[in-house]
Amino acid sequence: MMGQRILRVEDDRFLRGEGLYVENQEVPGALHATFVRSPVAHARIAGIDTSGVASVPGAQVFTAADVELGAFPPPPIPGINDKMVRPFLASDVVRFVGDIVAVVLTEDRAAGADAAELVLVDYDPLPAVVDPEAGLAGDVLLYPELGTNVCASHPLEAPDRALFESCDVVVSGRLVSQRLAACPLEARGCVAELGEDGRMTLWLSTQTPHLDRHVLGLFLGLGDEGVRVVAPDVGGGFGAKGLSVETVIVPWLARKTGRPVRWTESRSENMVAMQHGRAAVLEFTLGGSRDGEVQAYRLRVVQDAGAYPGLGAILPGFTALMSSGVYAIPKIESDTVSVVTNTTPTGPFRGAGRPEAAQAIERAMDLFAAELGLDPAEVRRRNLYPPDAFPLTTASGAGYDSGDYGRALDLALETAGYEALREEQRRRRESGDTRALGIGVSVYVEITNGLVEPELGDVEITPEGEAVLRTGSFSHGQGHETTFAMIVADRLGLPVEAVRVIKGDTDEVSQGTGTYGSKSTQIGGAAARQAAEVVVERARVLASEQLEASADDIVLDAERGGFHVVGSPTPVLAWKELAAAAAAEGRLAELRAAEIFKADAPTFPFGAHVAAVEVDTETGEVELRRLVAVDDAGTIVNPLIAEGQVHGGVAAGVGQALFEEFAYDEEGNPLAASFLGYAFASAAELPSWDVVGMETPTPLNALGAKGIGESGTIGSTPAVQSAVVDALAPFGVRHVEMPANGERVWRALQAARA
Repeated sequence: MMGQRILRVEDDRFLRGEGLYVENQEVPGALHATFVRSPVAHARIAGIDTSGVASVPGAQVFTAADVELGAFPPPPIPGINDKMVRPFLASDVVRFVGDIVAVVLTEDRAAGADAAELVLVDYDPLPAVVDPEAGLAGDVLLYPELGTNVCASHPLEAPDRALFESCDVVVSGRLVSQRLAACPLEARGCVAELGEDGRMTLWLSTQTPHLDRHVLGLFLGLGDEGVRVVAPDVGGGFGAKGLSVETVIVPWLARKTGRPVRWTESRSENMVAMQHGRAAVLEFTLGGSRDGEVQAYRLRVVQDAGAYPGLGAILPGFTALMSSGVYAIPKIESDTVSVVTNTTPTGPFRGAGRPEAAQAIERAMDLFAAELGLDPAEVRRRNLYPPDAFPLTTASGAGYDSGDYGRALDLALETAGYEALREEQRRRRESGDTRALGIGVSVYVEITNGLVEPELGDVEITPEGEAVLRTGSFSHGQGHETTFAMIVADRLGLPVEAVRVIKGDTDEVSQGTGTYGSKSTQIGGAAARQAAEVVVERARVLASEQLEASADDIVLDAERGGFHVVGSPTPVLAWKELAAAAAAEGRLAELRAAEIFKADAPTFPFGAHVAAVEVDTETGEVELRRLVAVDDAGTIVNPLIAEGQVHGGVAAGVGQALFEEFAYDEEGNPLAASFLGYAFASAAELPSWDVVGMETPTPLNALGAKGIGESGTIGSTPAVQSAVVDALAPFGVRHVEMPANGERVWRALQAARA
């Protein structure tokens, strides 16, 4: 079963249009919530006139004075300024376009849009700051009473002033990992209903049902037992979905009004209100010897946390941790600072701090190779950790579990035909071709299960002899219903279709951590395997009684899906027969086991990507011609699903490199409030990737699995950006900020020619 290319079982309902999302939940009598949001980035609220809402039949309106929820604090993580709290509804000051000032309830959604327009807010504009480096200067303060915009920082306590003294060559650079919108195809939404028993049920588009239940229970004073969260099918999350101010207000309104309340945001609302990703300024210095050995590296990160600090404020910690990348750099220093600005708050987005680390070190390696006049792939190879060095701890403090970075690089170069590409590039440059060929290489490592969390696997044999797995992990596109079923089926000797996976309902699943940080299979899958193995051991005892033999002599024949006495392949007691016998004796509960798996440490997937682009040197247009992705996530349960994760991850990474940027003007107005202004790549803009499999198991779980969901994103972005710069190198261009396409490339060429 393991390693087979089994089609996703959940795809049948998705392809038939039978997926069940929050918007599909039918709750009779539900009111519709519409949020009134600030159209200005920074202003004092001089007054709110809600009288016009009365003209809409049945409409109700709530402002901050009506909502008894206090404030939405930053996450309880050491280092974040916990005084920079977010009001659920702004009463005095708005701090970004999209800040909530009121909410209206109506009998239907269309009336809600009309009623929201009748809420008149008098804004007294204040100066805005949208750049994190300007925010660091503090000329405009979002929280004047605190005297600073810094919401988190980890400065160097004792910088090594001689860090680069022994280096023959030192290069420095600055890279902006631009702000991105998560753009899940399903926007956020929820439906809340207060039951007659006083329990709150919240159907929520989320990645973390159990965490959301706990936090909502705290805000509503109901505790965990007073809240049920049901996460149905979710149309993408990418790190950005979970409990938010909106999805706390909605159940509060349901309790206040005594009626169910539902909310589904529009795309334009999603673009300005859902947390953004990246938004970091990275300054780096790298030094080494003339033969290409890297000896020292320094990284500074200035992170834009947006208007209210959340998880985005602490992500530079991952960037600093992973700053060494795949390279054996003996001396590394890093310092990070996170700053609030008059922009949408930031948080995790497909990679969450690790892409920024890879972007910085890979850009530094390119500059180092260029300064030495050496091939960038060769300079990388000279500095890779060798496979016999693992496990190891980097100078930046990351404890890598396993890896074979040189093999990944060789596979990527060989698959891409690297030498032939370089020869083609030489010929085209000599001929003066106006379509310049650029080749980019990146070698990366990332951290998955970075918080080393526990996860539940609960396996039960049904009276029919099939299996049910309840998992605390959660799927929002990753294919858990197939991958986890395969793991359990493999252990039990059942067909994959005989295993049903239950997830996302906090009444059905006792505990869980959800899905983020590419951790699901390595902890949720490992827990499922562990529970299945316990069930097998208990089944051997029951089977021994039926077969009149010692339990020690009973074996599971996985190929035939039953038990027999060792050395006597017949008779075979099938699961169905065993379950029937156990049920008849009232002992079916013995064929159920709930196990918690917690690894000893994170895992570190890695890989190498090669990109080839063509740049029209007359217009600046960039076309990605080819991308080879070698991504090693340890043992792969289902290569088909793993490749799908890589395909999606690469698309996100290429999107950052070439197309996407969520920008603001100087007054904090968003310049991309829909897909008309935000360059969300479609299949038409992207070639098909060459995905090359490679497996280096981790010793940290029985599956040998690492995470795969974000790897493609982390490796592809620096490879594509590098390829664009490489194409422009003959013109004297040393760097192009992302998205490196169109006008930005054209301007870089004009500046170099001048």
